[in-house]
Amino acid sequence: MPKRIIILDTPEKNLQPLGDAFNKASNDQCAITYIHSPKRLTTKLRTGLPWDLLILDGTLSDTKNQGLKLLTKLRNNYPDLPIVVVAEQGNVDIVHQAIQAGATDFLVRSGKLVDRVATLLKKVKPHLNLIDRNRMLSEHNMLLQEAAVRRYQIVGESPQIMAVFNKIEKVAQIPRPVLITGERGTGKELVARGIHQAAGDGSRPMVVVNCAAFPDNLLETELFGHEKGAFTGADHQVHGKFELAGDGTLFLDEIGNMSQSFQQKILRVVEYGTLTRVGGSTEIAVKTRIIAATNVDLNQKIAQGEFLQDLYDRLSFEVIKVPALRNRQGDIEILARHFLTVFMQEIPSLRGKCLSQKALRILSGYSFPGNVRELKNIIERAAYRDTTSEITPEDLGMSLAETTVTEGHTFNDKIAGYKKKLLVEALNSAGGNQAQAARNLGLSYHQYRYFIRKYNLN
Repeated sequence: MPKRIIILDTPEKNLQPLGDAFNKASNDQCAITYIHSPKRLTTKLRTGLPWDLLILDGTLSDTKNQGLKLLTKLRNNYPDLPIVVVAEQGNVDIVHQAIQAGATDFLVRSGKLVDRVATLLKKVKPHLNLIDRNRMLSEHNMLLQEAAVRRYQIVGESPQIMAVFNKIEKVAQIPRPVLITGERGTGKELVARGIHQAAGDGSRPMVVVNCAAFPDNLLETELFGHEKGAFTGADHQVHGKFELAGDGTLFLDEIGNMSQSFQQKILRVVEYGTLTRVGGSTEIAVKTRIIAATNVDLNQKIAQGEFLQDLYDRLSFEVIKVPALRNRQGDIEILARHFLTVFMQEIPSLRGKCLSQKALRILSGYSFPGNVRELKNIIERAAYRDTTSEITPEDLGMSLAETTVTEGHTFNDKIAGYKKKLLVEALNSAGGNQAQAARNLGLSYHQYRYFIRKYNLN
């Protein structure tokens, strides 16, 4: 059964009853789009939507010859698209010319129209099934090709991300600590997993700990473990993440959040390869490779006396800076299409969607303060919101961001434009949650609301 039918109607809308007949014959299972000019039809077909059936009026244009030329052109450009020519009356000569020009079938609009349409749908069903299968295979093949090109689950082809790949592969074979830096949402954990994977032994564990999620006392037991009786409630011995990682990889995310006293304990493990469980007295040797990550400037924290220079030196055998999404040339569109494809694979009911060119332009011009993570969330929400199969700026929720990029000419206008841009970006990053957007900007909720009203962003 065709899901999407596009009809090139006459200016007089003569094919409206035909569309109604298709709806009745398919039990309202198809979506019908009416187009009233060949030029508009060409534009609509170029959007890339998976049209299942194209219906053309037999007259097609002012003259039959122009109509046949249009049909031939459509067939050349879209060889797999079923095209049905319809006319009020038909004869062998008209049908023959339509088929020769590229029509898949011919339909007479007189008589019992619903029955004729039902018969037509039965005739083209094998063709439609084949198209669906080809689309599925093509989609699957595209994913396989992406996987072959994509290394370590990191998607992108920009020179900036290729430089990251090169560092991953070079340092992976050297059993030394690595420090990964970059803004939030850039994919630092993926880089860490890439290093672990490129080292070559998939049987070794990789353990992840978010250092920002624990106060020092809990982080110590999380990483080093504890002995029975070490504290109230410690009724048995617990191995820490260092021991669980064994000779694999321990990824310490947000390492810049550690207190200096705890940094000293980590420094000892990095420097001597030994640790002591909480409440214990025996030193335990560990061969775990440490990969640390942070989204703060550790050099600045060192200058402020908040991070140990010695620990930084031990962790930074290699430093990999993951570029912000806005600095990855051409990767925004690649990632947007990738996230949409993966989301449609996960939610089959959303299949068949595509990003409009305007949506892609707006995405490419956006600064993405939340980086790749923010782009993924924007694409998935847009696919969920979309009702037309073509994702627009309105579906992205970014049309406002597009209008606030213009900064004006005077100094004050430029400052105001930049403030509006920050407000909108923070709101997009927070998924529309104004309280969270305020926190992201370091503002109170009332301050944020004041600026929203001031710049008419409601």
